[in-house]
Amino acid sequence: MSDEKLTFWDHLDELRNVFLRIVICLLVLTIAAFAFKTQLFEFVLAPSKVDFIFYRLLEKIGIRVEAFDTQLINTELTGQFMAHIRVSFYVAAILGTPYILRQIFAFVAPGLYTNERRLVSNVMISGTALFFIGVAVAYILIFPLSYRFLALYMVNESVTNLISLTSYIDVLFVLALLMGLMFELPLVAILMARLGFIDAKFLRRYRRHAIFAILALSAIITPTTDIVTLLMVSAPICILYEISIAIIRK
Repeated sequence: MSDEKLTFWDHLDELRNVFLRIVICLLVLTIAAFAFKTQLFEFVLAPSKVDFIFYRLLEKIGIRVEAFDTQLINTELTGQFMAHIRVSFYVAAILGTPYILRQIFAFVAPGLYTNERRLVSNVMISGTALFFIGVAVAYILIFPLSYRFLALYMVNESVTNLISLTSYIDVLFVLALLMGLMFELPLVAILMARLGFIDAKFLRRYRRHAIFAILALSAIITPTTDIVTLLMVSAPICILYEISIAIIRK
């Protein structure tokens, strides 16, 4: 059916089908993740262990990581079961991102010109890759540093840290989501440049302002106050900003 022949109700019906397919995708992936409880939580809880891959890499380059012992606790009767469901859904949402974007693109594509469809398609493919890279950086690098700092931070020796499982999960997935979104910076810059709002000269002129904004944003999303973690978060984003300038200039 061509786009000219579609009525408002046809579009609404197709939009409903898109939402239905997305919901089914998330449901299937959530159930699949839920079924692999042991593997799922081994992966999610790995950054809390001293033998996590990031710490092993530090050991290999000669940076000694002191052993730390923290305990995750649950204080609610349904807490662990609900945590299982939440983690399963979070993982499903992350893994289902490519399919969700594909469904959205399939819905809007008929209303675009050929060159616009090509641009949006490339942007969505690149955006998905950058999103997963951002999530990986958060999981492997940012969260372990944040968790170690906060778990060992004490205002007084008489106060013992017992980390809530819910708190651990929320911080992990919020950081992963935010880093995934922040890694979309080059694509946002490309789209704004194509629309004529910015150019490479504009980005170079406001580089200092951008770096300050990146540092401020990194400080907000980073749950720690140490300078190392702040630089770990902001450095990749500053690099992406420079990449955006180089891409737009071409």
